[in-house]
Amino acid sequence: MIKTYRQDPRDPEFVQNPYPFYDTTRDGNPLFHWEDYGFLCSSQYKTVNAMLRDRRFGREAPEGFKPEHPPHLAPFYDLEQHSLLELEPPKHTRIRGLLVRAFTSRRIAALEPEIEKLSHELIAAFPEGEVDLLPAFCEKLPIIIIARLLGVPEEMADQLLAWSHDMVAMYQVRRDRAVEDAAVKATVEFSNFIRDYIEARRNDPRDDLITHLMAAEEDGEKLSMDELVTTCILLLNAGHEATVHSFANGIRALLRLNEPMDAFFTSPETTLATVEETFRHDPPLHLFTRYVMEDLSAFGHDFKMGDTVGLLLGAANRDAEKYAEPHKFDVVRGGIGNLSFGAGLHFCIGTPLAKLEMAVALPILFESYPDMRLAESPRFTDRFHFHGLESLRVNLGEKHG
Repeated sequence: MIKTYRQDPRDPEFVQNPYPFYDTTRDGNPLFHWEDYGFLCSSQYKTVNAMLRDRRFGREAPEGFKPEHPPHLAPFYDLEQHSLLELEPPKHTRIRGLLVRAFTSRRIAALEPEIEKLSHELIAAFPEGEVDLLPAFCEKLPIIIIARLLGVPEEMADQLLAWSHDMVAMYQVRRDRAVEDAAVKATVEFSNFIRDYIEARRNDPRDDLITHLMAAEEDGEKLSMDELVTTCILLLNAGHEATVHSFANGIRALLRLNEPMDAFFTSPETTLATVEETFRHDPPLHLFTRYVMEDLSAFGHDFKMGDTVGLLLGAANRDAEKYAEPHKFDVVRGGIGNLSFGAGLHFCIGTPLAKLEMAVALPILFESYPDMRLAESPRFTDRFHFHGLESLRVNLGEKHG
């Protein structure tokens, strides 16, 4: 029998630590009803993993069930309708195929020296004593790297961050009319900015992702201008938003261990295991929704076409059926199989870049400041479905090297 649970996602206690609630809902049943949202959710690893891979549960609402949006939100949703994140096959297949042709593993791997150099530059700019790593390191590194990859000026990093924050706020429970207006304004400005850069590349092609996205072709098809604009914005938003939280949450988790940091980065294999465990332990995105694409019976429930289901990625990563002592940070397990970046058709295409950035930057950070300690207990910000910090103030200690 499906049980109903109440939990305000804006409750301060939940914001700081949602995991006790997740544990409560994981009562042996694949699904529970989250009353505050009004739809079924799953906090079980095996169920979330299965639903992410089951094409009967999709991101794009089936015909006849598409939500109606008020006119003032038209610019935002006009852009979103071309987003990989919101599409199902065949549109998703075509756009992702074209993106993969430009966003290659070779291109990502080639960024390693730049990530290393930028990490040292950002660390060199730290003040003595105490610093907030969130703006000084965790935000700057991902946005500068994705800007360089796309071919837009890294001097725009602060503006790109502001646009991104305003747009992704549409997926947070604190959304209101002011948030919506800011998101629409950011959408229009961001779109115009990217559109201008695309036009500039037509006459001045370069070895950047925008140029390669324009050139990508499969079976005679290319990305339309609207698809290009949306894809570039998605890469800029998703390409740094999740990584920022992953960096900050991971550094927080490591520093709370009060152990020598060099043990976590003794080899490339150990470093990768550490990065994977940071993803599992405190992921950047906690709730990802799906639409039911057809009437069906699964997971002990009769679903109706158009129903919404909430997949709790953060909860799945702490399921004791999958991970022994799930609330413990354990680099030995290496976070194997974590669902922080999804699974199946919508597995995040930027995951290899996020892993590379953290695998390169974290050892450099802790090598530079091996005695780093938290200056205060970091607090998570009120913007569920995301799970990220307000700040990350640390006492650096003595610099090495």
